[in-house]
Amino acid sequence: MLGPVILAASRSDRMRRVVSAAPVTKPVVNRFIAGESVEETVPVIQDMAGRGLEVTLDVLGEDITDPTEALAARDAYLRLIEALTPLELGVRAEMSVKLSSFGQALPGGHDLALKNVTAVVEAAAEIGTTVTLDMEDHTTIDSTLAIHGELRERFPETGAVVQSYLFRTEEDCRVLAEAGSRVRLVKGAYKEPASVAYQDKREVDRAYVRCLKILMNGGGYPMVGSHDPRVIAIAQSLARRAGRKLDEYEFQMLYGIREAEQDRLAAEGHRMRVYIAYGTDWYGYFMRRLAERPANLAFFLRSLVSRG
Repeated sequence: MLGPVILAASRSDRMRRVVSAAPVTKPVVNRFIAGESVEETVPVIQDMAGRGLEVTLDVLGEDITDPTEALAARDAYLRLIEALTPLELGVRAEMSVKLSSFGQALPGGHDLALKNVTAVVEAAAEIGTTVTLDMEDHTTIDSTLAIHGELRERFPETGAVVQSYLFRTEEDCRVLAEAGSRVRLVKGAYKEPASVAYQDKREVDRAYVRCLKILMNGGGYPMVGSHDPRVIAIAQSLARRAGRKLDEYEFQMLYGIREAEQDRLAAEGHRMRVYIAYGTDWYGYFMRRLAERPANLAFFLRSLVSRG
């Protein structure tokens, strides 16, 4: 199982240096990262909109070590909102944020992250869009959901992410699946211990379906984060059984993965949102994409061989 090894490498400074220095890395990274700046990313957003796709935007940055970096992360999102304003896409272009980039892990980090993300959510609301709080490793979940709850008091459309590989997620889904909520369900992409998470892929998949049933039968708006054809078919079936119209749930996939399927779903009338990441701090995000799917790793290794 290479996935856990790759996830461990995503936290290694030595591996970061090795991978970043490899000549082949940049072209492969470009498959998953839209650009290093918001200026490079805007044309990608416009292209997606022209194809009938919606987007959620992630300004890459994790492992913040001081409050100044957290403020810089906040300001990067504010610059993104400024760039989105003239596009007038509304909720077709929302944002995804990791609270770790806003200082969540620092001393007093809960309050610091809440303050920083509130500024972003306020600015997003002013241009008619919203924000989804990405979920990170299990130690951050209680803080993230608490911040999500506080934000929803003023901005009820603020989204949350849940990860099916965690034992707690079914109960989290029951709590979150209330009227007006927006919940993205993913399988999970962090290395978690057996004490809190399923380790077997089949168990993770089964948990995903159980969680999806809860969300589809609940009062909120499910966001199905998956590239798995079986999951997509199951989601469509569960939505029909729950009496949901096509605009009462959506699919989400990563930029650079299964683009033909993204276009197919959009053409069928589904809401199809593409998760677009950009920025210079791409290493951790890139390594998690390799760990998530064997096809991603195979793509990278083939590129290494062909370049060699």
